[in-house]
This record gives sequence, C-alpha cells and structure tokens, in this order.
Amino acid sequence: MTEKIKTYRDLDIWKKSIDFVKKVYIITGKFPREEVYGLTSQMRRSAISVPSNVAEGFRRYHNKEFRQFLYIALGSCAEIETQATISKKLDYISSGKEKELLEILDHISRMITNLIKKL
Repeated sequence: MTEKIKTYRDLDIWKKSIDFVKKVYIITGKFPREEVYGLTSQMRRSAISVPSNVAEGFRRYHNKEFRQFLYIALGSCAEIETQATISKKLDYISSGKEKELLEILDHISRMITNLIKKL
C-alpha cells in the first residue's frame, strides 16, 4: 500500500534532489579558490533551486502553479548539466564525476517530467 503524500518532504524527487545538493557541495568544495564566486557559486545555486522549486510548487494551491515550478526545476537541472560539462572541460572534475552528476540529473529530470505529466 502506498503512503499518501502529505508534504513535499514525502516526494522522492525532493529527497533525491536534496541528496544531489549535498553531492554538488562536496564536489564544488574541491574547485579552485578563484571559482568561489563563479562556477562554484552558480552550481550550488542551481542545485539548490531544484528541491526549492519542488517544495514551493507543492505548497501552491493549484496543480497549474505546481507544474510551473516543476518546469523551473527542470530548467535548473539543465543549468547544472551545462555547468558539470564546463567543470569537466576546465579539468575541475573527472569524467567519472561528470558522468555521475549527469546520470543523477537525468534521473531527477525524468522524475520531474513524469510528475508534470500526472498533474
């Protein structure tokens, strides 16, 4: 029997994206110091945007509004994909780390897309 979703904290998308934020913080913590206000900050903000928009959208009164926030979360996923690729090109992360980030983002993006379809 499936449990009823009572809060955004019950959503697997939110849980997985919170774990992803932690991963991004750990990875970007190893970036060069001169990137603190550049790529490090941007990746962290983009990562935080995903669970934040899921949470905010969930608290809205209508599914149409929730859907809009989920689309914003999808946009943030695309931003992080781009930033991960740039990080790899600049040799800040390995190919393995880039692949790991992209696989997680792909999964989160598919989860968001499926939820959008169900709303």
